[in-house]
Amino acid sequence: MDKIVEQGLLYDFYGELLTEHQRKIYEEAISEDLSLSELAEEYGISRQGIHDLIKRCDKIMLGYEEKLHLMDKFKKTRETVAVIYSIAEHAGQEEIKMLSQKILDEL
Repeated sequence: MDKIVEQGLLYDFYGELLTEHQRKIYEEAISEDLSLSELAEEYGISRQGIHDLIKRCDKIMLGYEEKLHLMDKFKKTRETVAVIYSIAEHAGQEEIKMLSQKILDEL
């Protein structure tokens, strides 16, 4: 999986478990795509400090994922519902197709 996509998903699932300081910097680095230099200047921290903080956040969130498997369960559920949608589409089951699409939209 693309590293940025994985980091985004990790943040979506576990970002609230980071400290406010970690969340701010991580979100700006990942979601807003700010460079290490931009973040270092904004927060008065060295580029290395920003880099280390992002790596530490990744490690923390990956640790949560290894224990809770929420991201993995999300992906598997999404794949399963997509299969149900496809089967319903081919079988002409509009109600099942609509319900499957509703679930996919909400995930």
